[in-house]
Amino acid sequence: MNAMATDYQNYASPYSWRYGSPEMRTLWSELHKRRLWRRIWLALAEGQAAAGLVTPDQVADVRAHVDAVDIERAHEIEAEIRHDLMAELRVFAAQCRIGGAILHLGATSMDIEDNADALRLREGLSLVLERLRLLLRTLADQVERWADTACMGFTHLQPAEPTTVGYRLAQYLQDLLVDYDEVSRTRDAVRGKGLSGAVGSSASYVQLLGSRTAARNLEQRVMESLGLSAFAVTTQTYPRKQDWLVLNALAGVAGSLYKFAFDLRILQQPALGEWAEPFGSRQVGSSAMPFKRNPIVAENMDSLARYVATLPRVAWDNAAHSLLERTLDDSANRRSILPEAFLAVDEMLLRATRLIDGLQVDSAALARTLETFGTFAATERLLMEIVKCGASRQAMHEVIRDHSMTAWAAVRAGQANPLTELLSSDERITRLIDAGRVRNLLDATGYVGDAPERAHEMARTVRSRLAAHP
Repeated sequence: MNAMATDYQNYASPYSWRYGSPEMRTLWSELHKRRLWRRIWLALAEGQAAAGLVTPDQVADVRAHVDAVDIERAHEIEAEIRHDLMAELRVFAAQCRIGGAILHLGATSMDIEDNADALRLREGLSLVLERLRLLLRTLADQVERWADTACMGFTHLQPAEPTTVGYRLAQYLQDLLVDYDEVSRTRDAVRGKGLSGAVGSSASYVQLLGSRTAARNLEQRVMESLGLSAFAVTTQTYPRKQDWLVLNALAGVAGSLYKFAFDLRILQQPALGEWAEPFGSRQVGSSAMPFKRNPIVAENMDSLARYVATLPRVAWDNAAHSLLERTLDDSANRRSILPEAFLAVDEMLLRATRLIDGLQVDSAALARTLETFGTFAATERLLMEIVKCGASRQAMHEVIRDHSMTAWAAVRAGQANPLTELLSSDERITRLIDAGRVRNLLDATGYVGDAPERAHEMARTVRSRLAAHP
């Protein structure tokens, strides 16, 4: 139970040391959790003192020991009584010679644990938002940098029409802005259980204070001191749907990062070679093949994202199977799914920011792909101009199709694309448009529509949104 990540004889989660930042690991640490429990016990004692139930000396004693967490001693007690919160409570109470006797008065375990979890959810979402803001700014820089740089677009993983590198990046930027808004909305909606006792009826607090109004006032005072709103209706726990909503928001971030990373993996393959991850001068790509430059960061992001995508289903089960006023079959998995979802997304965001900041774009590879495939897409532009000169759209479509099939066969055979030469030397076309103009029309580098303007607009939108919500 007490094994640390440095105890190599025991299993240690990779989230304890490999994935996630120190800040996120601290937030989901055992020490931070127990400090939050003690903070809530203190807030409850302060509220009860204001109601005349406990004395100022008792509260002062509790306050003096609120940070004196002794996890080793708590684990010793837990080994005997099999209840982690009660073990922490006994340690805390023993430390408070004057105030220990009034700790947890009227409360049930989840009055403490669920309010602490709500605080951690909110803290974790705030850190995710901080990471997202940096990523959005970094990506917006790259969108603007590459907004006008033409590249081949692909649909169905087949060459389609040209776009620009910046416009492609703007798709990821737009998705992540949606995620930013959703994480922000979810963070702001996080609520705690409040003080509602064993089945959510607040009966113990009404009994202590003598009236429903007094019990409600105590809850409001305690929750205000924690800076947390309470659900209007609870059972023994806060509604587990809240966990599902939080994990959905995190899975949304993971999905956006997964798509970006997967696209990069496709574009980094040597057959295209248009994008690449940063690669350190001493970095090893493969233990067997010294020449390899594998997209290990993007692969890592996709691996973590697949895991995060599975977690909302577990939270769904927890919410749907929380029968009547509460069952305990959510407890064990929540110890994993909540921290690991946050740590995995935290790691992905950190990696994505570094990757995008150092993204390598090979202009020669972009030009090479455009030269090979762009002419096919530009035939649409040529067709429009031929028809404007009075030709039959159907007849010219067949002419261009015949030449295109010939050109495709040459490309598949490893030859240079002959389509421009074929079309610019066909008299059925050149009697309407001179050969020089045909060649200009088949230059696909300028056939990007308003993609550059849309990319710049997306970057400006993101900067404006972030400036309004720093």
